[in-house]
Amino acid sequence: MALSAKLELRQGQQLVMTPQLQQAIRLLQLSNLELTEFVDTELERNPLLERDETGGAKSVEEPLNERQEERSSSTDESWLDLREPVRDHTGGLDVDFGNVFQEPGTGEPGSAAGAASGLSWANVSQRMHNGGDGESDLEEFVANQVSLREHLAAQLPLTVTDPAERLIGQYLVDLVDEAGYIPANLDAISERLGAPLEFIESVLTKLQSFDPPGIFARSLAECLALQLKDQNRYDPLMAGLLAHLDLLASRNIPALKKALGIDMDELADMIREIKRLNPKPGLKFGSVQVQPIVPDVIVRAASDGGWHVELNSDTLPRVLINRTYYARVARTATSEKDKTYLFDCLQTANWLVKSLDQRARTILKVAEQIVRQQDAFFMYGVQHLRPLNLKVIADAISMHESTVSRVTSNKYISTPRGIFELKYFFTSAIASAADGEAHSSEAVRHRIKQLIDAESAEDVLSDDQLVDRLKGEGIDIARRTVAKYREAMRIPSSVQRRRDKRLVERLGGMA
Repeated sequence: MALSAKLELRQGQQLVMTPQLQQAIRLLQLSNLELTEFVDTELERNPLLERDETGGAKSVEEPLNERQEERSSSTDESWLDLREPVRDHTGGLDVDFGNVFQEPGTGEPGSAAGAASGLSWANVSQRMHNGGDGESDLEEFVANQVSLREHLAAQLPLTVTDPAERLIGQYLVDLVDEAGYIPANLDAISERLGAPLEFIESVLTKLQSFDPPGIFARSLAECLALQLKDQNRYDPLMAGLLAHLDLLASRNIPALKKALGIDMDELADMIREIKRLNPKPGLKFGSVQVQPIVPDVIVRAASDGGWHVELNSDTLPRVLINRTYYARVARTATSEKDKTYLFDCLQTANWLVKSLDQRARTILKVAEQIVRQQDAFFMYGVQHLRPLNLKVIADAISMHESTVSRVTSNKYISTPRGIFELKYFFTSAIASAADGEAHSSEAVRHRIKQLIDAESAEDVLSDDQLVDRLKGEGIDIARRTVAKYREAMRIPSSVQRRRDKRLVERLGGMA
């Protein structure tokens, strides 16, 4: 077969995404914390950008009942719509988005007590002397929580005096997790430290006498046993109960009574005693602070019965372009390299300001449409949540589904019913038993939980009975779907629930 060269003309559409446009799409799906970090980086890198400290930025908000029906087509509200091909802005700024969708130390023996209590008066005195405002410093110092490792490290020199034992003890202190446990396999530690296993176990025995009781355990049973020993309540019967924790966890009371050879009253007393123990003793000390959720959108009830939707201004980074500084520096720039650098900085600054504004408006548009679609949820609760998918919102605001997906990722909305992720409102549909309106899967899950919470020990509903109850309420659902929803909510089977409720009754109503 002979090969020949020829010219061929083809016409087609292609999505052209410049680096700035790709960055804009990524900007849209960032959470408010990630966005703040990104803007801070740009402020450090671009000399023409500065933070707007005036707080006078115009709020992007409008009551739903006063919203204009249509916006002018000349605006670029459809900045992330994939319905048209992207134009190639060669040589210009790409801002037309209308076409795209102290490490734990050993401490000194004399300071151990102070470290254990989290307060060293020598340090407090020095801070009050040097800090000027001693009262403020003292308050901040006392408020600082002592971590579990600091608490254990402070006890180490008081209990362990041999240098070799103290070295191993410090190594074990560093292995303790936030719940107070260490790895069960000491062989790996013995091999890593080059110390006999018996020597490590003897050090561990000393460490297990530390406060809080139950610390340095290798399993739940050992943790509970250490606490019982500290209370002088550890006996052969308790040891037998701890050896059969699997039967206790599964509420298999008959097998547990048979294994221990005791009656129900005595077993109930032992179970009550076990329940008073702390399975995770390390959690009472300072741990990593959980970052609270800051909502991106706020929904409030309007005076006319509608809903008022606005962006949370606290999550919107405000930046300004210092054009005065640019004009002054541009006049002194002589080399082509300096001029190019300044022009690039100006273009990037313009793009960032534009992108932040478009991002805010797009989030607001999506949130408003979600509130419109789920109005019954805000009025009456989760049982009235409607089935909703991305396409419904995308069609309503003339954007692509991928844009809506990006907007709803890592974004939260504060409502009179709590704070929810925007994705929470997108649920699949469960058919109606009659020819009525479909039901939201989240609403069905909520109803299943309500039915199970209302059970008594004598009337525990099986999955088949739950299906019958739901069908009687007009919800056409399969048994396997009920089981899937129940397991997703971590609700045990009807057999397990019946055992749990009977055990609670026998224990005198203790949960």
